[in-house]
Amino acid sequence: MALKNYNPTSPGRRGLILVDKSALWKGKPVKALTEGKRKTGGRNNKGHVTSRGIAGGHKQKYRYIDFKRRKWDVSATVERIEYDPNRTAFIALIKYDDGEQAYIIAPQRLAVGDSVVAGEKTDVKPGNAMLLSQMPVGTICHNVEMKPNKGGQIARSAGTYVQIVGRDRGLVIVRLNSGEQRYVRGDCMGTVGAVSNPDNQNQNFGKAGRTRWKGRRPLTRGVAKNPVDHPHGGGEGRTSGGRHPVTPWGKPTKGARTRHNKQTDKMIIRSRHAKKKR
Repeated sequence: MALKNYNPTSPGRRGLILVDKSALWKGKPVKALTEGKRKTGGRNNKGHVTSRGIAGGHKQKYRYIDFKRRKWDVSATVERIEYDPNRTAFIALIKYDDGEQAYIIAPQRLAVGDSVVAGEKTDVKPGNAMLLSQMPVGTICHNVEMKPNKGGQIARSAGTYVQIVGRDRGLVIVRLNSGEQRYVRGDCMGTVGAVSNPDNQNQNFGKAGRTRWKGRRPLTRGVAKNPVDHPHGGGEGRTSGGRHPVTPWGKPTKGARTRHNKQTDKMIIRSRHAKKKR
């Protein structure tokens, strides 16, 4: 979908650039596939704020998405493409030949009336799901499982995808958008195509209020605070912090590696942190 530019009829509209959603379904979601969603305000079950910067935002309903795609060899028709406030990608309502309805993540070039199917091996066309071991090398796919029957975990955000680049000992080698290459078991599921709404990252919300509608509160820079409040605070005149970026509690941030998982390190062939050759 294209981007939509607005005329500067007010300060909040000046520079506003949004994704054009005119082709999406304008009604409400299917009630049986939704549930109420309570806001936490970033607080845990004791009422303590554990995630800062979360508050407010428009009321939302959660849509149940079929990430597993394990209803095999039953054809389904795309009823409509919808907006989902819980994710950056659009979602598609599909209706199986037996009458069952489900929501799936909508890939690019999937239109209303198209037919999709999941199975051990299917045609390589957008929206069809199959085992990674059955996909041809070079296939672009999304919603990829990391464990069989667990449901898709990789490449679910707007515009993302992974590419099948090889096979080895019953495992499939996939390349992620980050540049990482890793092994995934061949009996994991994946859906053909790249995720819809690739222009999501090119939006300009134009005003702070539109970000507040999404439930995000402002963040005060550490260098603007006092030493008692932040490690970057204080100093005579304006400073740049004087140390590598840290959180208010002194833990490294902005690029510090926090991943420690020996069990799955062996599945990574090429790290996303590896320096790219020029």
